[in-house]
Amino acid sequence: MDTKTQGIVQIVFAVLTIILVFSLNNEIEKFKELGYLGLFIIAIASSATVLIPGPGRFIVLALGRSLDPILVGLIGGTGSAIGELTGYVAGRGASDIINTNSQFKKYKEWVEKYDVLAIFVLALIPNPVFDIAGLAAGALKIPVWRYLLATACGRILSFTILAYLGKLSLQYI
Repeated sequence: MDTKTQGIVQIVFAVLTIILVFSLNNEIEKFKELGYLGLFIIAIASSATVLIPGPGRFIVLALGRSLDPILVGLIGGTGSAIGELTGYVAGRGASDIINTNSQFKKYKEWVEKYDVLAIFVLALIPNPVFDIAGLAAGALKIPVWRYLLATACGRILSFTILAYLGKLSLQYI
């Protein structure tokens, strides 16, 4: 498969994943009833949307009230990192197209300069622009295992903190 065809296939995969997530959006609330498994599914689905925030962080905060915050962080963060692969894959496929966007260029330069540290920090802080880092990492062809590891570490730490905040909020209700 030539590079152009491979890029198109990767973009189509990312778009189909996003369409699937949106079609299941009304069903996401039902997954909360499944506990940790539901959290894992919600985290993947919430992070699979590119540039459109999902309810993942709010679910982590809510489930932190009733489930073990460390497990919520580990399971939710891992699921979220897996879901973020859609942005990475789209970036691999669309690197020639998105390189013309000035906002993208800034993130690409930052990810190129700081590599997995930039990915970790952007995954750690709650922000809607993490998808741009995923697109940049894909476009830069950072090895997928390094991208996934940095993303998972950032999200696990972030989600663990959120889960503990959820647990602490029980004291004030």
